[in-house]
Amino acid sequence: MVNNEEFIKRLERILQYYSLSASAFADSIGVQRSSISHLLTGRNKPSLEFVLKVIRSYPEVNLYWLLNGKGSFPQKKVITPTPTPPLSGGPTPSMEDKRIRKIVIFYDDGSFEAFEGAHQKSTST
Repeated sequence: MVNNEEFIKRLERILQYYSLSASAFADSIGVQRSSISHLLTGRNKPSLEFVLKVIRSYPEVNLYWLLNGKGSFPQKKVITPTPTPPLSGGPTPSMEDKRIRKIVIFYDDGSFEAFEGAHQKSTST
């Protein structure tokens, strides 16, 4: 069974992590704003549908952490590199022969930073 007080604390942590108001969070997961208000005040308990909407909209939220505090938030993603097949028609360079030309970091606010060679370019859209 879900401890409602602890669930509320975890829900507030999600709002804080994403810098969202309760109404913006409600809009982002597709529920009525009043339902978030009722959850945060302890008037209502979370439904299964609500929990599923949260974890579908925010993949960093671990289901077990949200329900019972076990696990971690934000959920750590393991990125496994996928080997790239060699291009046909020539020798494949080894990793030692490769140099990084450019790295681009995209932020959720629409801005990004590009790093080229030894210099940093900061640009936003």
